[in-house]
Amino acid sequence: MAQNSAYLVPFALFFFGIVAIMLLTIRTEETLGVPDFMYGVVVDAGSSHTAMYVYKWPADKQNGTGLVTQHRECHVKGGGISSYMGQSGAAGRSLEACLDKAVVDIPKARHHLTPIYLGATAGMRLLTLTHPNASAQILKEVGQKIQSYPFNYNGAAILSGQAEGAYGWVTVNYLLENLIKYGFVGRWLSPDRPTVGALDLGGASTQITFLTEQRLEDKRDVMELRLYGRDYTLYTHSFLCYGLDQALNMLLAQLIKSQSYGQSGVVSHPCYPTGYEVTLEMSLVFDSPCTSSSRPVPARPLLDVLVKGTGHYDQCLGNVSQIFSFSPCPYSKCSFNQAFQPNVTGSFMAFSAFYFTHAFLERTTGISVSSPSELEEAAKAICGKTFAELERLAPEQKSRLQQYCATAAFIRVMLLRGYGFDRMSFHHISFQKKAGDTSVGWALGYMLSLSSLLPAEGAPVMRSLTHGAWAGLLSLFMLLLIVALMFTLVKAMAVMKKRRGGESHI
Repeated sequence: MAQNSAYLVPFALFFFGIVAIMLLTIRTEETLGVPDFMYGVVVDAGSSHTAMYVYKWPADKQNGTGLVTQHRECHVKGGGISSYMGQSGAAGRSLEACLDKAVVDIPKARHHLTPIYLGATAGMRLLTLTHPNASAQILKEVGQKIQSYPFNYNGAAILSGQAEGAYGWVTVNYLLENLIKYGFVGRWLSPDRPTVGALDLGGASTQITFLTEQRLEDKRDVMELRLYGRDYTLYTHSFLCYGLDQALNMLLAQLIKSQSYGQSGVVSHPCYPTGYEVTLEMSLVFDSPCTSSSRPVPARPLLDVLVKGTGHYDQCLGNVSQIFSFSPCPYSKCSFNQAFQPNVTGSFMAFSAFYFTHAFLERTTGISVSSPSELEEAAKAICGKTFAELERLAPEQKSRLQQYCATAAFIRVMLLRGYGFDRMSFHHISFQKKAGDTSVGWALGYMLSLSSLLPAEGAPVMRSLTHGAWAGLLSLFMLLLIVALMFTLVKAMAVMKKRRGGESHI
């Protein structure tokens, strides 16, 4: 009986191996010729430029069970779509090169299944304030252009500042696997670790978003999310006009106003480096909702003015501080401009212009900017350099070199005096452009939310196996078959030897 049982082992292994091969064959036949991934596209129509992101996830892992990653990235040439006001069709045409690229990057079999979204941010929010009809016309034109491509068009919308901040927070924590984590053997796990706040600095607005247990005194700053069966109460606030481009324009308007609107024909700029000068059309400086309050009263012709850099850090910092308002505060605590803000807690990821400025300061000064004192040291070093010295340090950024002193001072005032980061909490800010291979921003969070890839309730415990996993199982069963055959051969040889031994005794 024991001898017969021993023969059952290799036959059982052989049987399971055959079953595995049959299952793999069926699965392969079902998916033959179909790409392994699904795709989604987000057009990020920012104030200063437009970018297009193509994302992908496993084709059989819908409804929140597939890890979404970035597949391609394309940057549109020219300014943001709001800059095409009055130019019929130009905003739509500007997207053509990137849309053509998406057609190539996404397999043809998936084109009609690929959702595409366009989200516009603060540039279009500002345009809507001043020229609502022009804003609506631009959205209509870009929508028509996108619909001429073979994707599943899901609309073009202008995001609120609160939504932009919340989607950025979702992106950061999704990529860091703070919301849900794909663990061992195809199992989705709740990581049970703290989330990370998001600091976004765009061209026309800036957002701060973080999870807090403190009482939120201004309900306009509350965003409640339910993700993977968990509730998150976020503080999120967006400051329109405090994106980098608009903030620098407000600074320039203030300097022109304080120097009698350039009646002498020259305006000194303490944040511009020595040796830099530029002639500006003053009417363009004040042609924004962010600077219109600084226009001369009564109105008079605004002539061209020569702006000359003087490169003086303390004067620069003083003037930058004046574009913020730190009092009065109608709440128990404010950041600036009478906006309620609880104390910052935990870690933060700073991206967009925060990252680019931080990287520039570290590269050109050699200072590791990881504390308030180091930020000030680096800012002073940049502000003290002439334009010629900056050109030698970073010739590839010649068109923006004059802005870095003001930008460094602006970020210093915003983070330290505005948001309230100190020596301890500043150390917990990570300045990042990407998490893995995915760009950090609101776009991924936007697509995840709108495409139902980020469910409110918990994801399934197990997910079906990928082709790679199936191949691994097949290899394992093949190994077992080989072992089974060797086992059978050894047993057969032993039986033959035993029989021969019995015959010799006869």
